Amino acid sequence: MKSRQRRKAIADLNITNLVDVVFTLLIIFMITAPMMTQGVQVDLPKAEAENVEVNDYIQVSINGRSEIFIDQERINLVDFKKRFREVFRGRIKTPVFINADKKVPYGLVIRVIADIQNAGVVKLGFLTLPVKEGDGGS
Repeated sequence: MKSRQRRKAIADLNITNLVDVVFTLLIIFMITAPMMTQGVQVDLPKAEAENVEVNDYIQVSINGRSEIFIDQERINLVDFKKRFREVFRGRIKTPVFINADKKVPYGLVIRVIADIQNAGVVKLGFLTLPVKEGDGGS
């Protein structure tokens, strides 16, 4: 009768596959995270201005296709005045920032500004990119 030899169990843990999965997930998150924080894609004009630090504000964006957004909510021009009043109600001292693409027709921006001011907004600002040294501020 042959005696069976007992094999010792290998106590080492092979984590190579786990490391591969973790690195893959890390790369995916590094690529997708900036896309999630972007919001409305706007090509801002450049201007020399000081930065303003504000925690609570309402952002009105107009992208290159003349689509209007209140924060992240897309609104058509016909409903903008009514919807902005609903969002602004009760927030009288809250500043409003216009985030308009430089390709947007001037008349559309003025119309949106007029609707915002008619809602009672006192603090109104515009988002721009800083002018770099040697850049003409286009």
